Amino acid sequence: MEIFGPIPSRRLGRSLGINNIPPKACSYYCTYCQVGPTEETEINLRHFYGADKIVKLVKARVAQLKEQGDTVDHLSFVPEGEPTLDADLGETIEKLRHLGIKIAVITNGSLIWRKEVRETLKKADWVSLKIDTVDEKIWHRINIPHRNLKLTAILEGMITFAKEYSGTLVTETMLVKSRNVSDEAVIGIADFIQRINPEKAYFLIPTRPPAISSIHPPDEDELNRIYQIVSQRIPFMEYLTGYEGNAFASSGDAAKDLLSITAVHPMREEAVRELLAKNQADWLIVENLLSEGKMIKTEYEGKMFYIRQSKS
Repeated sequence: MEIFGPIPSRRLGRSLGINNIPPKACSYYCTYCQVGPTEETEINLRHFYGADKIVKLVKARVAQLKEQGDTVDHLSFVPEGEPTLDADLGETIEKLRHLGIKIAVITNGSLIWRKEVRETLKKADWVSLKIDTVDEKIWHRINIPHRNLKLTAILEGMITFAKEYSGTLVTETMLVKSRNVSDEAVIGIADFIQRINPEKAYFLIPTRPPAISSIHPPDEDELNRIYQIVSQRIPFMEYLTGYEGNAFASSGDAAKDLLSITAVHPMREEAVRELLAKNQADWLIVENLLSEGKMIKTEYEGKMFYIRQSKS
């Protein structure tokens, strides 16, 4: 369990990440996941690290950042798995309130059919729900859900949550070439998003190494076609297809920073070099992490990325 960043976020500004789930506890095996494959999906809520331990680490990091003159726009639950699997998530959010920083949860929404999960998510200021498809066959092909999950129940749960939630609700759709980019698939997604009426509907493409190497982003012509279809139905859509930048914060321990960040956020080589420079550290640190098997490097779409080796 780590607290990492702040990292640059296209949606949340300076986002201090909270990794409240061990690798890789998740209800999905998303084919495009930048964290890597899910060895075994799960859907039962359980206790992992406990609220007090997480709160203590967050408080310490926020205090350190204030001393450095660094800012945090959001405390973001964006772990190595599905954050709502954590039975202590609601308590953790409540105990972080006194810091006066907005709290965000990025969830795949797969457990939102459960009332207790909806009640937990209501405690956050900002919630992102994943909607990659509304088609059962595509869902199984792109998200590879736990065998006991039902897409209809998930979608109904999202509709219920959207009616009840008073914070900022956004949706996130990952567009994957040859998976969910046909006219029929895109219209289905757009029509459903229109029903829950989020503040923003973000459409993304894979920009980091995915769990399955055959996953690729749509080409420019496909993205233009999708935009024409979706924008006619939901004017609040926004593409997130660019690079966020290299503004990763440093704690003073380069090796720790690299391992914490790359556990959930694969870093481009130029970002790694910039973080090392902030720490006045040598590239030898990266070479050592690679040789020790703690980190790996891989190429995706013409860019070199560094990723922490899975502990699972």
